[in-house]
Amino acid sequence: MLIKCLTVGQIETNCYIVTDEATLQCAVIDPGDEVNTIMDYLEEHGLTAKYILLTHGHFDHVLAANGVREETGAVVCMSQKDVGRGDYRFDPPEGSVMVREGDAVSVGGLTFRVMETPGHTPGGVCYICQDALFCGDTLFADSCGRTDLPGGDMPSLLRSLKRLYDLPGDYEVYPGHMQTTTLDKERRFNPFMKYAVENS
Repeated sequence: MLIKCLTVGQIETNCYIVTDEATLQCAVIDPGDEVNTIMDYLEEHGLTAKYILLTHGHFDHVLAANGVREETGAVVCMSQKDVGRGDYRFDPPEGSVMVREGDAVSVGGLTFRVMETPGHTPGGVCYICQDALFCGDTLFADSCGRTDLPGGDMPSLLRSLKRLYDLPGDYEVYPGHMQTTTLDKERRFNPFMKYAVENS
């Protein structure tokens, strides 16, 4: 599995391209902007995008989704709970897949498991593939997603952080913004995750 991070857009969103090196099939996670930047990487490396995986519906994570889909034919996956919500309205294209807890998306030999983690938005999800956790704006290094935007809910986010804490083993954490981290590090030092555990 090869993971490439492209930081795109004015809010510097992390767009991840996750490739099965045996087949050169890939998933594009949170194409937040800059269709050309994403397509240049795919074409340069001869990759076939099978799915566009959205962790949530905020504009800075979806702006390039339709453009990448039109260029590649990849299928958009997201939670129904984030479709067409208020200030961050995003209507996924026809043929999109509405994912739920426990669903699995296969890309070549890779399998992405869906974990619902609401709080930052009602339809926030994480995608787990091998030892990688793509968590959007649910969990950051030493922090977590904001809940003061429409649809945000801190009690829900704390429950989601507790669920992530309870995952067995360690994971490389690939958040929607800023640097990568590990789940073990966040278990030890993240004040929001520690608060979630202590108050569960």
